[in-house]
Formats: sequence, structure tokens, C-alpha cells
Amino acid sequence: MGKNNPLRGWQVDRAAIRHVGRDLQRPECILAEKDGTVWAADARGGAMRIAPDGAQHLIVPQAPVALDGDFEARYIRSQGSLPNGMTFLANGDLLIANWGSDSVEVMTRDGRTRRLFDHIDSQPLGKANFPLRDRKGRLWLSVTTRMQPWTDSINARARDGYIALFDEQGRPRIVADGFEGTNEIRMDADEAWLYVVESNGRRISRLRVQDDGSLTDREVYGPSRLEGFPDGFAFDAYGNLWVTLVMTDKLIAITPEGDVLTLLDDSDREATKRLNAHFEARTLTPEIMAAAAGTLAPWMASLTFGGPDLRTVYIGSLRGTTLPSFRSPVAGLPLVHWNEQGRQR
Repeated sequence: MGKNNPLRGWQVDRAAIRHVGRDLQRPECILAEKDGTVWAADARGGAMRIAPDGAQHLIVPQAPVALDGDFEARYIRSQGSLPNGMTFLANGDLLIANWGSDSVEVMTRDGRTRRLFDHIDSQPLGKANFPLRDRKGRLWLSVTTRMQPWTDSINARARDGYIALFDEQGRPRIVADGFEGTNEIRMDADEAWLYVVESNGRRISRLRVQDDGSLTDREVYGPSRLEGFPDGFAFDAYGNLWVTLVMTDKLIAITPEGDVLTLLDDSDREATKRLNAHFEARTLTPEIMAAAAGTLAPWMASLTFGGPDLRTVYIGSLRGTTLPSFRSPVAGLPLVHWNEQGRQR
């Protein structure tokens, strides 16, 4: 089976990369609709809707949030509204994990926003990272850490990340914890396993999903230590798990057999070498982190398969202003999304 994997021997052709969108602000997460519409999280407090013809419309609650250009304020102390992970609700609204306000929000397509919750078990939520909706309509949330600033959790190797599940009233309960820098979460094709990015642990974990929403049988998926900090990920139809490495700015894939394939390398080798040395020594600083970035999508984050055939890949980032896009030799795994005709797929 492994030798027929369409990703073996394949790499992204940099000359074929096209850039979608312009003047985006922290396009960390991307949602793609079947008609070619793309939504990107935006640091001005909402999301940028990019039509198939390239026309853009910024969807925000009211006036766009004033941006402080200071790296420390925006990326380390996470000041202001910073929509991070997003997913579509069944009615087409956006469910947003807000990294800046440490809360979960619902935003309509015309920008009306309400806060769903910002506490869990009577404690502040922490760094809300990524929401997920499964085919049963259940809503899941990853929280990276409760440490402030969040970067302290890297050197501390804090295991305070967790996953929550919402009930029908929107109340969250913790169903798994003890993760090192919980980031994106996804399910496999059968929704039998929930996969978890542990950014600070530099690994992917997975847990078996039970009928009542409980998570069991936790294990590491693929290598126990990746070469960088994983951030975003998505399955393709073959079963490969595509993973971005933030700051290292590489796109890799973990095959069903557990092998790691490098699909795109946009790293600054010297800056990455320094980053890794300080990570191992637990002496990382914002300055060292800031210096490690590529040029295509600085601080690669989310990745999404889109287009009518789910073979168009979009790469999000924390510091980029466009979405690099290219064609994949294999389609992405269909997700629960919303299209303009009002049908789930």
C-alpha cells in the first residue's frame, strides 16, 4: 500500500504556488467552501471572506480593531481580539476560538458576534485555539495553555493544555487534558479517533472517540518527536496527515505507515538551528522565535483542502498577508462544512 502513496516522491512546485487574498492580518485559520469561497481568520476581530473572483469583504462585529504593530503586544501578549481557529456551524455561522480574548464566540455572516463562554469549571478558559464540528453535530475545542504569556509554556514544557466538548446548551466540559501546547484537532475519515497537535511536545497524539464523547486510549501518532513545532494539520483521502511546522515553516506529511515526507521547505536554516538549540535548552525568547520564519507564509499555521475536487491546498500563517495555494496530487478528506446552497457536506 505504501509504495502507491501519491505523495511519495512528490513535492510542492514553488513556481506553481499562487497567492490568494491580499493585505490579510494574521490569517491563522482558513475555511474553504465548495464554490471556491475562502474565509480567513483576521486580526481585526473577524474574518476575511474571499470570493472565487478574488473580491474581498472583511466581516467584523463593528469597526475593525485598531492594530498595534508591536510584535510583543500582538503575538506574545496577544492583546486585543485575535480570531484563531474557526469552523462552520450547521446554519453557516462561524464558531471562533478567540486567542486574544480567551473566549469562544459565534459570528454570523454579517458580523454580529456574541460570546459563548470564557470560563470552564469556574476557571478562565485559557488560550482558546481551535474548534471542531463532527458529523454528529458535536462541538469540540482545544485550549493551548492557561499560562500568560502563552510563550512561557514552551520553556516550562507545561502540560496544561486540554480538550473540551460542548453540550447542547453550549456549556463546555473537559474531556481530555495534560497536553503540551494543544493546537489543532481533527478526526479521521470514520471519526473513530480524535487527532491532537501538541505543539510544545512536537508530536501528534490521538484518542479514541466514544459514543458519549469521552476520549480514551491516548497514544502518539507517528514519530514521538517531529523536527519542529506542529501547528495545523489535515488528512487527505489516502490517509496521509499533512502537518505544518510553525516558525520552521515546513510542510510535511505523516503517511499511514508512520513515515515523514517533506512536501515544502521554506525554512531559514540558521534561524531554525538557533530556534531548536534554544528549545532544547529551554531558553527560547520572543526575539529568537520572531527571527525564525520563511517567506511564503511566515509562521505557517492552518492548512485546508478546498475547491470542487478538494485538491486545492491553502496555507494560513500568523504573520503573512496572503494565502499561498497550490494543487495536490490527492484530494483532501471531506470535512463537515457549509456551502452557499445551505447544504452540509
